[in-house]
This record gives sequence, C-alpha cells and structure tokens, in this order.
Amino acid sequence: MTHIMKRTAAKMADGRELVYFDERELVHNGYDRRELPPRPAAPELRHDDLTDEWIAIAAQRQTRTFLPPADQCPLCPSTPDRATEIPDDYDVAVFENRFPSYPRCEVVCFTSDHQASFATLSPDRVATVLEVLADRTAELSMMDGVAQVFCFENRGVEIGVTLHHPHGQIYGYPFVPPRTRTVLAATRRHLEATGRNLFADLLAGAGDRVVLQNEHLTAFVPYAARWPFEVFVAPNRQLPDLTALSDVERDSFAPLYLDLLGRLDRLFDAPLPYISGWHQAPVRADRDLAYLHLQLFSIRRAAGKLKYLAGSESAMGAFVNDVVPEEAAQLIRDAGR
Repeated sequence: MTHIMKRTAAKMADGRELVYFDERELVHNGYDRRELPPRPAAPELRHDDLTDEWIAIAAQRQTRTFLPPADQCPLCPSTPDRATEIPDDYDVAVFENRFPSYPRCEVVCFTSDHQASFATLSPDRVATVLEVLADRTAELSMMDGVAQVFCFENRGVEIGVTLHHPHGQIYGYPFVPPRTRTVLAATRRHLEATGRNLFADLLAGAGDRVVLQNEHLTAFVPYAARWPFEVFVAPNRQLPDLTALSDVERDSFAPLYLDLLGRLDRLFDAPLPYISGWHQAPVRADRDLAYLHLQLFSIRRAAGKLKYLAGSESAMGAFVNDVVPEEAAQLIRDAGR
C-alpha cells in the first residue's frame, strides 16, 4: 500500500528546497515571504590524520534556533501573523536545513501538530514517514558527493534537542562514517570465514534478547549493547536500505515500532530521551554486505539517572554499560500494555 497521496516541491526564500508529502488533499500555494540572509558557506571538512576520520567544522550552527516557545516554532505552518520555514499546512514536510552540519542536510517534519510526538502518530502516518525517508534516500543517493544517507530522530532535551516540534533529520554524508566502516570490515571478515552475513547471524541468535517480532521485522537488544537501553529493529531478510523495503514491510513497521516506543516510555513512566537512526548501505560500495536496521538507544539508565559519556567513553571510545542487555530486554517486554 502506498501512503503518500501527493508530492509537491517548492522553494524557500533563500533558494532551499522544500517538499510536501500529503495524505490529505492539501493545496500548497503559499510562498516564503521572509527576507532571509544568503545561505552560509558549506561546512568545512577536516581530516583527522590520527584517527583517519573526517570532522565537520560548521561554525554557522552556533546561531541556530534554540528551544523557542511553542508560538515561535519555526517548524509549524506559517500563519498570517508569522512566517516560518513552512508556508502551508502539511502532513509531512522535508526541507534543506538552514544550519547544516554537512553540505546536504534535511529536516523532516513528521506532522504539523506541535504537541505530537512520534509515539502518538497514527500507524498510517508512520508508514508515510517511512516512505518519505525512502524517497529522500533515493534522491540524496543520486547526488554527487553523497556517500551514505543517514535518517534519524533525536528526542528529548537530555539528548540535545533544540526544537520540540516532532521532527527528524537526514544527512547526506560526503564520506562513509566510522561506525559504518567498522561494521562493514567486521562483516567482510565474517563472510570470508563463514560464507554468511554477520548481522543475519546476530539476528538469528538474538534469543531472549528479542523484545518484539512479527512476520517481517524483529526488534532485539544487541548482545554487546553500549547503551543502558538499546534496540535494533531489522527486517527479517537482508536489505541494503529503505528503498528496498516492500509495502508490506513498511506497513508492518508502524505497529511494531509504535509498540516499542510505548514500552520504552513506560519503563520509567516518563518520555524516554532517545536517538533513533537508520543504518543503511553506503551509496556506491559494499551494498552486498550491509544489512538495513534501525538503532534506537537512550542515555537514561534508571529513573532520574542519565548515563554520561565520561573519561573512558568520550576519550577512548571504550564503553561501559550499566544495564545487562538480557535484563534490559526483559524490562522492555514487561512494559507491554
């Protein structure tokens, strides 16, 4: 089932791209009436020779909007009295970030309802969002200079959210990020040694760390979870990216993921701060090795307690987890309605 009824492209006052994805029959005839400054120069990429990693220097982000009141939200539809980033009402909207971390960064607004959250979206809207992310993955993958597409949502001020409106982001990395390089190297070694895909074997061996499952998808806590509460959601077959999901797989994601989010919020009877991101194959390399999956993790380790990345994690990248993964999985299972 295709959920997007209409796709409408528009331009913002400074030339940035804006795309509406509507389930309803909405008319988009508004225009961005703001007087905006010229778009800033693209962030500078510097290579760290010690770690063989790329660092983005994005000084223009220092002036980005920070936790505005609800009546000043730049992601709500414009009104006659106030112009925002989005001129018209919308179901889902995607636009180029005004304060990008990399040359191509997009904001995806899941709903025009400022008071909503991803957990309160309807299953149909979740399926639409997933189709939008697949659309943007396909578009960005065709752009010169994009090596990998990363779609993610940050939730909660504890994570560092600067806008409360329910939204996510999409990065078109100009390089393959360190985590992906590490995972692909391990996957290649495993394939050479066993003839099998590493992530598929990890999924098959999840056992008592499985928290939710249906015919097409499985949600499980990884064996060596770095974070107090961390869950992978993966299709039950190897796929490179979101564009490869079938309609039935997209439809089956919504009820499972909404169930998972509800359980996580009930762990401590409070909205759980989290980062949720889709790990996809690089655009032009190792697509046969990659295994599409969503990683959701939280820095909350107990009621009123956060896990801070202190000396070992921040300085050395050597993680220490305070919660046993099997116990975390049991807690999530027990948080069902």
